[in-house]
Amino acid sequence: MIDYLIIGSGLAGIAFSEIALKNEKSIFVMDNSSQNSSKVAGGLYNPVILKRFSEVWKAQEQLVLMDSFYADLEGKLSVKVDFKKPILRKFFSIEEQNNWFSASDKIALAPFLSTNLVTNKYSGIESPYNYGEVLQTGYVDTAVLLKEYREYLSKMGLFSDSSFEYGNLECFPEYIRYNDIEAKHIVFAEGFGMHANPYFKELPLDGTKGELFIIKAPQLVLDVIVNTSVFILPLGNDLYKVGATYNWKDKTDLPSEEGKLELIDRIKEIITCDFEIVEHFAGVRPTVKDRRPLVGTHALHRPIHILNGLGTRGVMLGPAMAEALFNYIENDIALDREIDIKRFLPRN
Repeated sequence: MIDYLIIGSGLAGIAFSEIALKNEKSIFVMDNSSQNSSKVAGGLYNPVILKRFSEVWKAQEQLVLMDSFYADLEGKLSVKVDFKKPILRKFFSIEEQNNWFSASDKIALAPFLSTNLVTNKYSGIESPYNYGEVLQTGYVDTAVLLKEYREYLSKMGLFSDSSFEYGNLECFPEYIRYNDIEAKHIVFAEGFGMHANPYFKELPLDGTKGELFIIKAPQLVLDVIVNTSVFILPLGNDLYKVGATYNWKDKTDLPSEEGKLELIDRIKEIITCDFEIVEHFAGVRPTVKDRRPLVGTHALHRPIHILNGLGTRGVMLGPAMAEALFNYIENDIALDREIDIKRFLPRN
């Protein structure tokens, strides 16, 4: 009997798998690649919601854990995935500058917002009002991370790319059985695929479709991430990742003409040079209306757990939420009320 059967190997599944392995637990992971939001994610980590100038929930705690988590993974996989890089907010007016300085005076935001304007002039961008710099930022190459981690699990004999059949799951008071696998616990980290899960489909997981480009822009010279209505992330060789859109109605992971036109318009608001669309891709983010993850244990079946709803901040949230769930299961450490799925159960 193993300790954990984990369904899903996106950012949530990888985070839980790795924390379980670090704690010398035995695991097996299943993922049929039907969900691709982690693979196509922008991968940015940013402790500030720039649209509203507010701190990301428990940002500093997440950043500290995330930093060591990805550093350890890089050593384990012998691949670079975490890239520390400044995020600059381009200002379009003096008023935006003033709003930035007002926000930087707030105690919660002071560690993350530089009070020194960035006056660098980048080829391909007009910036008469300069930029504000967000601190402790960067991005994780999620596509490389997912590919390398799945290969690692496969080499260890701990991974299957077969589809999970819910009807084959048998649940007992102290363990579960799935076909020929017996495990003390099963963790569902399926992303938007949770809607097909009979154990958790009643939870209010929404899907927010995001579309991104890879563009080629030889006249654009950037060594930082620029973020306004979209982000522009330099990849090298004149290539940039650009995103993302937010569509709450379309639940497909197919690129759309609507998303394409929206991204083109937003890019043209930021850069003044020509660009070519090299690739256009999309995914459905697992989001929750109260903007908090879905973490916890099934009300009736103690061996069945969920780790989901990481939304647009899976890179930051994943390690912290996985650790919280692991400590809840193994050490009986209570989950934060804000993330516990019990918040959606009727109160007696």
